[in-house]
Amino acid sequence: MAAGGADQRGNNAATTTFVVPAVALSLGKPMPRVGFGTATATLGQAEGRAGVTEAILRALDAGYRHFDTAAVYNTEASLGDAVVEAVRAGTVASRDDLYVTSKLWITDAHPGRVLPALHRTLQNLQMSYVDLFLIHHPVSMRAPADDEAEGAGPAVVVKKDLVAMDMEGVWEEMEECHRRGLARAIGVSNFSCKKLEHLLSVAKIPPAVNQVEVNPYCRQEKVRNFCRANGIQLCGYSAMGASGTAWANNSVMDSPVLKQIAHARGKTVAQVCIRWVYEQGDCVIVKSFNQSRMRENLHIFDWELTDDDHRKISELPESRGNYDFLIHESGPYKTAQELWDGEITAGQSNQTPLVSDD
Repeated sequence: MAAGGADQRGNNAATTTFVVPAVALSLGKPMPRVGFGTATATLGQAEGRAGVTEAILRALDAGYRHFDTAAVYNTEASLGDAVVEAVRAGTVASRDDLYVTSKLWITDAHPGRVLPALHRTLQNLQMSYVDLFLIHHPVSMRAPADDEAEGAGPAVVVKKDLVAMDMEGVWEEMEECHRRGLARAIGVSNFSCKKLEHLLSVAKIPPAVNQVEVNPYCRQEKVRNFCRANGIQLCGYSAMGASGTAWANNSVMDSPVLKQIAHARGKTVAQVCIRWVYEQGDCVIVKSFNQSRMRENLHIFDWELTDDDHRKISELPESRGNYDFLIHESGPYKTAQELWDGEITAGQSNQTPLVSDD
């Protein structure tokens, strides 16, 4: 299960810079296998624009070249600022040396709103294109009446306003984003096999990526096999369970099995989780604004998990983070089983201030 392709420079963990291996996609340029996530528990509010920008600059110094953001994260502008500064300082030669992903929020997942949403994203990023543009969730939400013109949409999910997505209409506009060169690749996030199958039946340009939760407790074998069979790259987020967020799966970092494996390998639980996702052939989005941990999270390329490690992980009970905020008795998905098409077990619901029933 060798990693392959990792070029490591330097000997000191505090100063080592990595060239992260990349994987070819069906669209656009190759995607670095490890990316830096910018979603925060407060959607960027507590950290502030300057704080997020500083964290991204540290990540660039550490060797990250793949950055994941979204309209709803409130971090697109921070990422744009960081890239401008990194190019000015010579940390990277140009924006083209980076891989940037952003996502279409559910209030803009309607025909007629996709292109304007991407234009706002590009304005925030101070870029002429994104490398990958994803549909954030397989559901839409009615935008507030006072937002019909601008379309930014609130971070709050108003459950009674959840509606079924016009998948064909939305995907046609995603394809138009690609044709215009505004998104070099297009894809989806949080799609089950059944939803991917429906999308493939109407798509002229198939999705290049499906970004979903992946960790040792949410192994996603069914959707991974489906994606492999259909030329779609799986990209995992919440590799460590996203502890402290509204979508947390706290069983990951608290796992005695993962702690034992980490101790035996002389690694952290986070490194074991990231390495495990990497060994599945997935890309993985990691997130830490702590400078030491963000470097630590890249130290996964010169060692492997054993067959016994994989066996132990395969025996862990399946669970996942909370996505109850997309479920409502009047919405398109009334249960977690409907939302995820029965593919994986839903985790326990967490109360989150980002959700409203009203």
